[in-house]
Amino acid sequence: MGEEVKALIPESLLKKKKRNEEWELAKKQELLAAKKKRVENRKLIYARAKQYAKEYEAQEKELIQLKREAKLKGGFYVDPEAKLLFIIRIRGINAMHPRTRKILQLLRLRQVAYQIFSKTKSNMVMNASRYPNLKSVRELIYKRGYGKLNKQRVALTGNEIVEQALGKLGIICVEDLIHEIMTVGPHFKEANNFLWPFKLKAPLGGLKKKRNHYVEGGDAGNRENYINELIRRMN
Repeated sequence: MGEEVKALIPESLLKKKKRNEEWELAKKQELLAAKKKRVENRKLIYARAKQYAKEYEAQEKELIQLKREAKLKGGFYVDPEAKLLFIIRIRGINAMHPRTRKILQLLRLRQVAYQIFSKTKSNMVMNASRYPNLKSVRELIYKRGYGKLNKQRVALTGNEIVEQALGKLGIICVEDLIHEIMTVGPHFKEANNFLWPFKLKAPLGGLKKKRNHYVEGGDAGNRENYINELIRRMN
């Protein structure tokens, strides 16, 4: 009887039913694999975050120790030149030399108040720049960070966005991204290009003299570690 019923069902419907069953099975396996990967990623991300925290803490302790030793010897500890720069465009296009305009375009500083990370030295008077600390880098990326995915500006709302763009380089979460930027790692260029230029608000209290250098009481040029104070005022 069963064979007779089966014989009455068109072969096309039997094939369709088989395809649907295979599709359902493949989908189920894909979901299980994705779930397993998420669990593994969470463990890996936690371990890396813990490792980075220890690394940052060790560096801070070493710096304090070196400063104490220098003080005991009656001298001063001079920090090695930082690898990471943070550049803020503070002036418009009035009376701008074409070469300067081109450099700003290459740095992706197309508008006033745009900010980027860089390992390229820049002394242009159009910008305020220099050495961001870990707190500044973390706050900028977590609070104001946007990534470039499929040429679109995307908010960094989860680790999945970072992994989708940079996973092939071993950068699978926001903490990986922060570490790569902060240490100017081997994939700094790719990580930095993934980050959309930051657009912060005007600094609290305003700027003094945009055309004058920082050491002359103005705002342009190398602020060294004082760049972090300006970032706080704009964040």
